[in-house]
Amino acid sequence: MAIRCAIIGASGYTGLELLRILSFHKEAEVTCTTSRTHKGRSVSSLFPSLNKIYDSLFFEDYSLSAVAERADVVFTAVPHQAAMDCVKELISEGLRAIDLSADFRLKDPSVYEAWYGEHRAKELLPSAVYGLTELFYHQIKDAALVANPGCYPTSAILPLYPLIKEKVIAAEGIVIDSKSGVSGAGRSASLSLNFSEVNEGFKAYKICSHRHTPEIEEALTEANGGSKVCVNFTPHLVPITRGILTTIYARLNADILTKDAISCLRDYYDGALFVRVLDEGVFPDVHNVRGSNFCDIGLMICKRTNSLIIVSAIDNLIKGASGQAVQNMNVMFGLDESAGILGVPLFP
Repeated sequence: MAIRCAIIGASGYTGLELLRILSFHKEAEVTCTTSRTHKGRSVSSLFPSLNKIYDSLFFEDYSLSAVAERADVVFTAVPHQAAMDCVKELISEGLRAIDLSADFRLKDPSVYEAWYGEHRAKELLPSAVYGLTELFYHQIKDAALVANPGCYPTSAILPLYPLIKEKVIAAEGIVIDSKSGVSGAGRSASLSLNFSEVNEGFKAYKICSHRHTPEIEEALTEANGGSKVCVNFTPHLVPITRGILTTIYARLNADILTKDAISCLRDYYDGALFVRVLDEGVFPDVHNVRGSNFCDIGLMICKRTNSLIIVSAIDNLIKGASGQAVQNMNVMFGLDESAGILGVPLFP
């Protein structure tokens, strides 16, 4: 019997990507989609790309009883602060939830409240599992609530976690410089995201104040054995639709070669299908992960500065959001984690 999936807040980009990905999934079926804005409208009329795929599926108002009756797992693709009340209800009904907001990513409620505002479901934080599948597979298997990672944190944590854990690099002084496509800002109308405002532009934003910073630091602190890790994280907006390219600068702890750092990552992610550690001298390009669940990582040691330079690339809407969410669902329900998401990247 197929896993019955509900998508709460299905009219945004992450909702669209969940619908697209799950349409390929042989062991899952979308049974419920909610949207206050588009209530009563068919999914395919809002998203013409899904024409003849979801013609009989309609957006509806969120109703706990309706979702509980028709779903085994619920993806909550609503904004921060809006997810927690919904997730609290869903968990109380015995449903399993994968939350794509930030509401359950941070274990310390005081940290959450410093960056996002009041947390109204603190009692769920201890049981929420951070959903980076390659790092926390065994915890995800038995979880009722998975906090799907942010896109920027995914691109930073995957390459850094093993290198910090294995003491290849120092945990102090890490610089993370990320560039994201415009779809990372969501589907809502905004003057700053209009074509004329973005095209041919390239800018940094939320310097020293981006909300993904504590999420990155929490995971890296765990890799560092609980000793606090602080990073300099600067995001940038580039005039492409999708993709994140992250360049990381870290100080070496030992006199090693580039091939040794590559071996560290390859050993750690041995068997991890969606992490591709590239050969020496080869570096990621967002073109090569577009439309896929892959994270590509390239490394180079700079002997002159005693530093390791790491470059990673993901599709922010797939590995950075909806693809990762389906990967987590697969693990939660005992399926092959690649089910429905083993697509070849789109190129060109």
